Amino acid sequence: MGSELEMGKCPPQNAGNSTQVQNTPPNTHTLGSVNTQTVGFFNSPSNACCFCWCCCCSCSCLTARSAKEERILRTIFEKEEDVDTNQMPQLTLEEVHTWGDSFERLIKSAQGRVHFRRFLKTEFSEENLKFWLACEDLKKETNKTMVEQAVKQIYEDYISVLSPKEVSLDSSAREVINRNMLEPSSCTFDEAQQQIYTLMQRDSYPRYMNSSMYADLIQSLEQVNES
Repeated sequence: MGSELEMGKCPPQNAGNSTQVQNTPPNTHTLGSVNTQTVGFFNSPSNACCFCWCCCCSCSCLTARSAKEERILRTIFEKEEDVDTNQMPQLTLEEVHTWGDSFERLIKSAQGRVHFRRFLKTEFSEENLKFWLACEDLKKETNKTMVEQAVKQIYEDYISVLSPKEVSLDSSAREVINRNMLEPSSCTFDEAQQQIYTLMQRDSYPRYMNSSMYADLIQSLEQVNES
């Protein structure tokens, strides 16, 4: 799963100087403090709160992107939102059976991701797959400015404790992310992405394989072959 995360030494964080967010809802995750260097790196607009890149849902700084940046970000974060399976190669019984061989076979299949995501929706955990896909797309981006924008968007969408789509990460992964935010790159979320991949592989994938949704898909394709 991707290359090993490279981390440089970062200056110690001063919890006493951390920005305090009022009325933060209870959360089971341990969020590492974010120092002012991290916030300053993003050069937030003067009319935006200094903590907007990871806490605000409707901060005015989000409107500062150019039209081109917005188009690229929409491409990254809306990918496979409304996939028309009719535009994909016809799904075969043989391919669906291969999904049972390994989670990797399932998640590498475009049709597999669509059907797996439908299952995750029933368990209210589709944000795990969406986060993983966003990280995969981030790795393909080479423009430095767009990488920084995408990193900020991924943080706001899936890492921030205020996001309704927050993924479940341990404190260690969050601390790594906070250090990596000092110098955003396409590998900023590598450790977190691996954690979510492992979570889906060990937890959601076996349930999908034993679900009625998967069984019904197999049955429907068997009936097509028999007709």
